[in-house]
Amino acid sequence: MIAIIDYDAGNLTSVERAVKHLDYPCVVTNDMKEIESAERVIFPGVGAAGSAMESLSRLNLGNALKSAVDSGKPVLGICLGTQIIMGHSDENDTPCLGFVDGNVRMFPDGLTEEGRKLKIPHMGWNRIQIKIDHPILSGVQTYDEFYFVHGYYPEPSNSTHVIATTEYGLTFSSVIGHDNIIATQFHPEKSGEPGLRILKNFCEWKLC
Repeated sequence: MIAIIDYDAGNLTSVERAVKHLDYPCVVTNDMKEIESAERVIFPGVGAAGSAMESLSRLNLGNALKSAVDSGKPVLGICLGTQIIMGHSDENDTPCLGFVDGNVRMFPDGLTEEGRKLKIPHMGWNRIQIKIDHPILSGVQTYDEFYFVHGYYPEPSNSTHVIATTEYGLTFSSVIGHDNIIATQFHPEKSGEPGLRILKNFCEWKLC
């Protein structure tokens, strides 16, 4: 069973629908026992870091996630779920979960690409450049595009935690990972077949 964490900061229906489309059993939950008994955990989210961390604290889900990480089971962060596994977010000056060392940065004003000013938040389809081979990205092609919606991005302290990057006026980390944690700044559940491939890879990911 896959537990999809419900902490009032989710795009949960889309994630649940995508996982069920792939024929993997899942449950949307904020119940500690269900999370503890799950074989793997998906940690999605949209919204702001400050309110997300408040919800995690109020529901005691920060501890549930820490237990999942410490147990060694596969954990997938998506969008905001990617950002708040970091140590700190510039958004709301928020201390985060600290599963991956580093910070979450805001896209600066004045970003340009080929002479045109880029809009913030970064919204729409973009590609990733794989830096480190990872089972989650198995089968991803250089021309595959993924759906992004974000004004902040993760910046791991350790470059070995940067699995893939994306260009949007600057180079930012779009897939990060450490041990049994993997996280995508984009929304795989909204990214068509390439996104479903990543979700399927996660559902089948076997740690050594």
